[in-house]
Amino acid sequence: MTRPLTYGSYLRLPELLDLQSPRTGTHDELLFITIHQASELWIKLMLHELDEARRRIAADDLAPALKMMARVSRIQAQLIQSWEVLATMTPADYQRMRGGLGGSSGFQSDQYRRLEFVMGARDPRMVKVFDVEPELQDALRDELTRPSLYDEALRLLDRNGLPVPPERLERDWSTQLDPSPEVEAVWTQVYADTERWWDLYELAEKLVDLEYHFQIWRFGHLKTVERVIGFKRGTGGTAGVPYLAKVVEQRFFPELLNVRSSL
Repeated sequence: MTRPLTYGSYLRLPELLDLQSPRTGTHDELLFITIHQASELWIKLMLHELDEARRRIAADDLAPALKMMARVSRIQAQLIQSWEVLATMTPADYQRMRGGLGGSSGFQSDQYRRLEFVMGARDPRMVKVFDVEPELQDALRDELTRPSLYDEALRLLDRNGLPVPPERLERDWSTQLDPSPEVEAVWTQVYADTERWWDLYELAEKLVDLEYHFQIWRFGHLKTVERVIGFKRGTGGTAGVPYLAKVVEQRFFPELLNVRSSL
């Protein structure tokens, strides 16, 4: 006879709770592993939601997409809060376990990189980070062949009769384009007549929500790293805090932020 389904067997808790494997025997390593594993699970869910939101936008099914994007913003709030927990690790705590990390680093998170690609930050050079993991490289390259969430938003504007430049509708999706005054002008039309373009206006604000929370998440990462390791180089070879400071300045939807100045 088969065993009845229980809470633990449905969630596969024995396997899940066996995945935290500290290498150094220090007290705080379990905290470090738990925070990062939980973050990867939240990112997995964000990708699940944004993939479907992108598909819905492409199919002119906007209402469910807006709900999914709102959910992602709530997930981002959970990730932001997680830095508060990790920040309880002191520099002395971290130094006792840092040797066990080797060259591993959050810089090597393929899910995080794919999340950036889905949102619209496209830097094909980032694929090279995964040279020793060709299956991950293939998945990232595949993502670069698809329109991003923002690309699909612009294509939706075009289908609604707004004058999106043709070069933003069909192009090499792997490239990162500079902010476009023409695209900014289109968003200005939406914001200038919200009653007429309410659904598109709401889409714009959901995108801004995603960027807002993403940047706070990045800033929380920066300040946590600064608090715990100061200005040492990161374990993955990055410059550490200076690198993270540059990342905080990167924007996903520049036209949507610029439009606020032109209204």
